[in-house]
Amino acid sequence: MAFSLPPLPYDTSALAAQGMCQETLELHHGKHHNAYVTALNGLVESKGLAGKSLEQIVAEAGKAGADGLPVLNQAGQHWNHILFWQVMSPKGGGDKLPAALAAKIDQDLGGLAQFKEAFKQAGVTQFGSGWAWLIVGADGKLKVTKTPNGSNPVATGEGTPILGVDVWEHAYYLDFRNVRPNYLDNFLNKLVDWEVVETLLKDGGLKSGQSA
Repeated sequence: MAFSLPPLPYDTSALAAQGMCQETLELHHGKHHNAYVTALNGLVESKGLAGKSLEQIVAEAGKAGADGLPVLNQAGQHWNHILFWQVMSPKGGGDKLPAALAAKIDQDLGGLAQFKEAFKQAGVTQFGSGWAWLIVGADGKLKVTKTPNGSNPVATGEGTPILGVDVWEHAYYLDFRNVRPNYLDNFLNKLVDWEVVETLLKDGGLKSGQSA
C-alpha cells in the first residue's frame, strides 16, 4: 500500500472569501503536499517503512534524531497537511466555540483571547519554516507549542495535536506576502473549523488511516 494525497474537504476556491485564494490551495495542496507524498513513497523500501502507519513512521523518525530527518521531513509534512486541511472550513472562524472545547480552553489556557494570542505568537516566533500547534499534553491539559520544518508534536513526543497552522511561506505568501502575523490572525478568525477541533479533542487526535 502506498501513501496517497487525500482530496481537500472543500473546493480549491472555497476559502477565497476567507482569505486563502484558489491559487494558494492549488499550489499548496496539489504541488507542495503532493511532493511530500511522492517523496515519502520513494523512501518506503530503502528505509524499511513497509507496513507501518503514518503516525508510527512520524514518531519513530522523531526519536531517531538526525538519522530520522530524511523520513521525518516527508512523513511529518504529509501528516501535518492532512490535519491542516481538515481544521479549516468555508464556514470557519468566529469566537463561538463548541461548549466542550471552549470550557477546556478557558480552564487550561485562560480563555479564547489568551489562547489566540499565544497561538499567534508561536507562529510568528517560529523562525523560518515550521508549524504552530494546539496540543493535548501528556497531563491531559491543552498547550500551545511550535515545531520547525516538517516536525510536529507526534515526532517530538510533546502531545497530541488538535489544531495546527503551516507557517512555511508557501502557505501565505500569495495572500499576505511577507506579513505572517496577518495570515495567523486570518487563520484564527476566519478559517478554523472549531467543530473539527473539538472532535479531534474528543477523539484523541487525528487518525490518518494511511500506511506504507
